Amino acid sequence: MGVQLTDKAIEELKVLMSREIEAERLPADSALRLIVVGGGCSGFSYKMGFDTKVNEDDQITDVEGIKVIVDSKSNLYLEGTQVDFQDGLMGRGFVFNNPNASGTCGCGSSFSV
Repeated sequence: MGVQLTDKAIEELKVLMSREIEAERLPADSALRLIVVGGGCSGFSYKMGFDTKVNEDDQITDVEGIKVIVDSKSNLYLEGTQVDFQDGLMGRGFVFNNPNASGTCGCGSSFSV
């Protein structure tokens, strides 16, 4: 799978996952699912969340103890994408740096190819 997680993203994901597991809102075998869906002001949007299901067409990889799941359709759009975590004056959150995007919206949550 061609998706990369930065050190900051890995650190934040581990904190989030451990909090959810300790609060018993998430099973210990959960994974991070990355998805591309149609929509947003530029045509496609990124989605991410925790998941326990693995489908037949999913590609799974382990990134420093975090299981990452991407379906085959989304993987076409996410190949080479770097997921980062930023915490600054303009806000706090995950950011997708996608080399395949020909354009993005102002907020960075949607893209076009």
